[in-house]
Amino acid sequence: MTTDEILSLGLELAAFLAEFADCFGRSEPRGKLETYVRGQLGQLPRKSVEPIALAAGVRPRTLQEFLASDEWAEDRLAAHVRRLVVRDHADDQAIGVIDESGHPKKGEHTAGVWRQYCGRLGHIDNCVMTVHLSYTSFDSQFRTMLDSSLYLPQGWHEDRARCRRARIPEEVVYRSKYAIALEQLDRAVAEGVRFAWITADEWYAQKGAFVRGLEERGQRFVLEIPTSLCVWLEDPAGIPLTAALPVKHVCRFSETFLEQPWEPYYLKDTNKGPVVWEVKCAACWLPRGKGIVGPYWLVMARNVLEPSETKYFLSNAAPGVPLPVILHVAFSRWSVERCLEDEKSELGLSHFEVRCYPALQRHLLITHVSHLFLARQAARLREKKSGGYTPPSAHGDQCLDRRPTPAQARASSAPHRRRTATGLLARSQRSSATQPPQNTPCRTRKTAPQPRPTTTL
Repeated sequence: MTTDEILSLGLELAAFLAEFADCFGRSEPRGKLETYVRGQLGQLPRKSVEPIALAAGVRPRTLQEFLASDEWAEDRLAAHVRRLVVRDHADDQAIGVIDESGHPKKGEHTAGVWRQYCGRLGHIDNCVMTVHLSYTSFDSQFRTMLDSSLYLPQGWHEDRARCRRARIPEEVVYRSKYAIALEQLDRAVAEGVRFAWITADEWYAQKGAFVRGLEERGQRFVLEIPTSLCVWLEDPAGIPLTAALPVKHVCRFSETFLEQPWEPYYLKDTNKGPVVWEVKCAACWLPRGKGIVGPYWLVMARNVLEPSETKYFLSNAAPGVPLPVILHVAFSRWSVERCLEDEKSELGLSHFEVRCYPALQRHLLITHVSHLFLARQAARLREKKSGGYTPPSAHGDQCLDRRPTPAQARASSAPHRRRTATGLLARSQRSSATQPPQNTPCRTRKTAPQPRPTTTL
C-alpha cells in the first residue's frame, strides 16, 4: 500500500462504520463499536477486550459492557454485513463455503466449551466450536465471512442450569453442525445473498440430510467426499443396495475409471509455483435411506506433483457445466480457511476472554465487521493489478454432457455386455452460450421399479 492509501484508511473506516449507525440507539455504543474495530485492525499482539481498551485509553469495563449488556441491535448489524456484500460485491457465480473452527479455551465456564476435536490443535481438547459461512467471488478477488454461530454440544444442551449461568437462551439448543450451516445459508438467502455454488469438506458431504437440504433449496454444490462413501457408476435398477461400493474401490478398480486417461487441469499460481491436478470423472448414484438418488458427478483428482494426494468430489452440476468450473469450485475451500486465518491472526477471532453467550456472539459479529472492511480494501487494491490467473468461465466454455440416461445405464449393465466409460465428462468445448446452465433434477427412487422425482435444481 502507498502512503496515501494508508493515510486514507481512517476516513474510509469512519465512512464504513457509519453504515451501521442505525444499529445503535445512542452514540455511546456507536463509539464503542469504533473503538473495538480499530483495536482489531491495529497492531496489538493480543486483541481481547482489555488490551483494546487500554490502547484506546478507556476502561476495560466499558468494552466488557458493550459486549455483554449494552443495548444494541446485533441482528440488524449482522444483516447489514450481508446486505453490504449484496449491494457492493454481488457476483452471479459466487461461491459459499461452509466450515467450522475450534478455539482452544481453558476451564469450563465459557459458553459451549467442551472436550472435542480442535483442528487448530490437531487433537481432542477443551475448545469452543463455531460454524462459519463465507462468501467468495468466482474469481476469488473478494472474500469475506458472512455468518458464524456457536455450536452447542449435547452435554451443554442437556444441562440447562449450566446454560443459564452462561446466559445461553432457551431457544439455543443442540443442533448438528450441518443443520447450523443450512440455517446460515437460509439467513443469507433471505437477505438477498445468492450463491451459484456451495462447497464444504467431507464431514458435511457424508451427511445425507445436509446434501438433501441443499437439493431442497435448489442449490448447486461441489462437495469433497470421504473414500468410504458408497456409490454405483450405473443406474442400479434392481441391484440390491448392498451392492454399492466405496468410492476408493470404484475409482481404483472399475473399468469406467481405469479406461480413462488422466486429464491435467491448471488451477492457480502460488508462491511455490503453479497448482496442477489431473482428474477423471463419471456419473454416479447414491443410496439414501431406502431409496436411490442420482445421477451426480463423481470426480477423482490427484496432485501432479504429489500423486499420493488424492481427493474425491461429488457434484449435482447440470449437464453442460465445464469440468474446469467444477474443479474451480471444488478447490475454493481455501477461501474460508484464509478468512479464518485472517480473522484469527490479524483480528483476534480466538482471543476472546468473555464467557457469556451474548458477549461471545457479539465478538464473532464485530470481527466480521472488521474483516469486511479489510476485504473491501484488499479487493480495491487487487483491482489496480492486471494480469494473473483467470478462472474458468461458467458462461462461455461449455462441455458436452455424456452422462448416461437411465435407459443407457441399464443397458450398459445388461448381462454379457461390456461396460464402457459412458459417464465420462468430455473435454471443454466452445459454445455461444451466454447464460450459466440450469440444473436438471436429481432423481430419487425407491427400490420399486417406478422412479420418484425430487426437487428440480
